Amino acid sequence: MNPCKITLISFGQIEKPNLEIIARDVKRELQVQVEYKEGFIDMSQFFDPSRSQYDADQLIHLIDTEYASDTTKTIGLFTVDLFIEILTFIYGQAFLNGRSGIASSFRLNNERYGMNRNDRLTLKRFSKEIIHELGHTFGLIHCHTPGCVMMSSTYVEDIDLKSHQFCSNCKNELEMIFINNVKF
Repeated sequence: MNPCKITLISFGQIEKPNLEIIARDVKRELQVQVEYKEGFIDMSQFFDPSRSQYDADQLIHLIDTEYASDTTKTIGLFTVDLFIEILTFIYGQAFLNGRSGIASSFRLNNERYGMNRNDRLTLKRFSKEIIHELGHTFGLIHCHTPGCVMMSSTYVEDIDLKSHQFCSNCKNELEMIFINNVKF
């Protein structure tokens, strides 16, 4: 077991049973201690009315400065539509080799794409994106191995094509990172 710890902080309407499932998925894949809790921030300061979206760059910096620490990896979980300046939307982002990241479930539900509601699939997609962002915090970059959780996701269909798991190359890289870093 890796000595590091992961903290998931819900800033939205994410039900406790869903947080438990996400925490279990993260723990199973990364073999680390995972805790989750709820947080509150005034989201209005991050809203860009010209885009009707929330500024992910500002949110991730808030998570990093106000919630993250040097002894844990912290991911802020949101339910709002995120953007960064150069993209129409994002599912999440993280500081490469950093201590924090963010992910949002906003664009992960089927109804957004004209399909029937499927809460289980939405939660599965969200878990994959959270594990993906955590991979970045540990120093992993996007992978081209089919099915690897570190594959880039431009569309929700891309998320569906990958698993919750790291490919063998990314797993080996993670193991080396864990072996070489007593702390993050």
